[in-house]
Amino acid sequence: MSAHCQLTGRQPGFGNNISHSHRRTKRRFNPNVQHKRYWLPSEGRHVRLTLSTKGIKTVDAIGVEAAVARIRARGGKV
Repeated sequence: MSAHCQLTGRQPGFGNNISHSHRRTKRRFNPNVQHKRYWLPSEGRHVRLTLSTKGIKTVDAIGVEAAVARIRARGGKV
């Protein structure tokens, strides 16, 4: 599973772990990505979206139809 939000486009960030002795090793900051299943009334089927928690809140605010339209406008597959 890639840590990538279909709606907001949020991706992993990269940085360093810094130990007590100040040695640095690479690390990855993954967004909180969840798989959510929504009913899409216009198509009469369920869609499974990979969303960050901010993306889930956005779907709750604007509705699943508008969210799917935004994903398709970005060139995403639903």
